[in-house]
Amino acid sequence: MKNVINPSSTKELLKQFDFRMTKSLGQNFLIDKSILDKIIEGAELTKDDSVLEIGPGMGSMTQKLCESAAKVVAVEIDKKLLPVLKVTLEEYENVTVINGDILKLNLKDTLQEHFGDRKVKVVANLPYYITTPIIMKLLEEKLNLNSITIMVQKEVGDRIKAVPGGKEYGALSVAVQYYAKPSQVLLVPPHSFIPQPEVDSIVLKLDILSKPAVEVESESLFFRVVKASFGQRRKTLLNALTAGNLGLSKEQMKEVLNSVGVEESRRGETLSLQEFANIANKLYKYF
Repeated sequence: MKNVINPSSTKELLKQFDFRMTKSLGQNFLIDKSILDKIIEGAELTKDDSVLEIGPGMGSMTQKLCESAAKVVAVEIDKKLLPVLKVTLEEYENVTVINGDILKLNLKDTLQEHFGDRKVKVVANLPYYITTPIIMKLLEEKLNLNSITIMVQKEVGDRIKAVPGGKEYGALSVAVQYYAKPSQVLLVPPHSFIPQPEVDSIVLKLDILSKPAVEVESESLFFRVVKASFGQRRKTLLNALTAGNLGLSKEQMKEVLNSVGVEESRRGETLSLQEFANIANKLYKYF
């Protein structure tokens, strides 16, 4: 079956394989071809590209990826979808399907095995319940990635691309933007899926930075500062950092903030990545 990306063929496949959606896996299958075309376009794929797809489902996006890129590796956690993928991808020789949990997979070894030293583009319709852990795994493991094009719940996407000062801006915004530059590709309404999710979706492209957005003495300390700053959003930065188990007294923390020109009365959500870095780098001298 060549074309999976429409309601009738999707329903036909579900019936043919007597497939039942697994709610715990967050399965929602895309059935809108125009949305799919825009995702592929947004990922900026070429015939030379190597692609890692997370959660191929029934293979609708996988088919397009195979037609647009040189080689595709698709990681699917649900064993029940393997027979479906065997049928929908049978015409494509440039795809490998791996049955596994992306969060448990040794991605560095997997990418090396299938793509060698080539840069890889990730394209994925992520299960909403584990979106953040997957994104952070992809970013924190410092893989040989060029970009990550992902469909996520709109609320999460808004947080990822948020700028300082807004209510969506938080630890996730800083963490992602430390490693990558996010941009919006398109919004996706619920009726684009079977079954329909209860929320709107958004597709983002994260262009991986050649080096982190800011220079820090210690990444772990930088992220501890970020976590503490957003830990109690109603508190001033001074109080939040003092309560954040960073090992400094209130007076010492006040001294740190003053020395880097950050007012102690500010809130964490107003700080730029550079200001977080300045605070962390100053704190580093105390350790």
